[in-house]
Amino acid sequence: MTFRRAAIPALTGGLVITLLLWWAGASEQALQLRATTSVFDIKSVVELRRWLAPWSYDPPTGSLSDGTGAGTAGTAGAGAALTGSTRYADLYATAMQIRFVALFVFFLAGALLLIHRIPPARRRAPALLLSLWAWAPVAAKLAVTVSAPWLIASRGHGSYRILPQLAGVIASSGPVTVFAGLLTALLTVLVARLTDKGAEPLPRRTVPSRAARLAASAGTAVVAVSLVVLSHQSVAARIQTSFGGGGLLSEPGDLLRQWLLLGAWTGPAAGAFGDWLLYRTVDVLMLAAVWWSLRLLPGLLTRTTAPAMAVGGVCATVSGLLVSQVLHMALDDTADVWGPVHRFSELGNGVPAALTFGVLAGLTALLTLRLSGFNDPDEPSASTSPATAASPSPTSAE
Repeated sequence: MTFRRAAIPALTGGLVITLLLWWAGASEQALQLRATTSVFDIKSVVELRRWLAPWSYDPPTGSLSDGTGAGTAGTAGAGAALTGSTRYADLYATAMQIRFVALFVFFLAGALLLIHRIPPARRRAPALLLSLWAWAPVAAKLAVTVSAPWLIASRGHGSYRILPQLAGVIASSGPVTVFAGLLTALLTVLVARLTDKGAEPLPRRTVPSRAARLAASAGTAVVAVSLVVLSHQSVAARIQTSFGGGGLLSEPGDLLRQWLLLGAWTGPAAGAFGDWLLYRTVDVLMLAAVWWSLRLLPGLLTRTTAPAMAVGGVCATVSGLLVSQVLHMALDDTADVWGPVHRFSELGNGVPAALTFGVLAGLTALLTLRLSGFNDPDEPSASTSPATAASPSPTSAE
């Protein structure tokens, strides 16, 4: 699909996910009504508010600085407090504006590339749907990251432990982005199918099985470094605690954990060997899902460029991560303690690490394909049909 055709569904998807998360954030205040506890239990209400708070324009109570100093008193102190509170409220509003604009831009950029390289034809629609669904929480996480400095500044103590604060903000986008991303992906693929009608369908390319398997294995090995090696309890603890120091950029352990660890070899914390083995089986299934996605990716793409493989690697890693989180939900037995909503609380965790190692996995798979001898043919222009491009000209025939 040409970029011109792909722009329409990509713009639609960007608007849909932005409006969905804006509506979700606006609904956060409704959970404070007394009648809410008659529909949900109190623990579920608290969990739902935690999901929606990162997208709410109304700051959490007590989260903004009052702007007062130690020496203010009386009327002057009250005026300074009002002025300071207004300034910090303006910073919070700016952070949310940046967050929603960045969400639209990041989703639009990824969706445009995915729809262009994985057009919804020739049985590619399911792959496009899963890719767009996986890209939605990535775009949301990037938007939260970009807007984090303004949000931290609105609390009035941005210079205090800024890296742990940044890690906390990045981790707060919540499972709501996964649910919003599913609806967004469905609508985007539907619009893409309607937009692609009448276009010349590009055939799916045949990738040598050996090259595809080698590329998928190399990419999966990169993801396994995070899931198996870095996420191991002893290594994760060293990453978390070994980077000390002082000043503004002290304690980067929390931030490194967000961007390096896909999981944790600590669950269940205590129990029989069978329980431990069951959780490790879920990790193996995650790697199998990543391998299968990377195995199919070169054949699904109309052209295996570096940006397409990088974004495809991210979507493959996030898809495998969601598979593991759904399986962990089936093993979770804390619903009776924390409420049924808490069962979904792990959805969307680990997306920064999936972004980091997904990009590396996609590029590693592309390099492996090139070293194995697989090269893309020249991509035909939009004005030239495949039949015309394949037939020789009279001059060349002579």
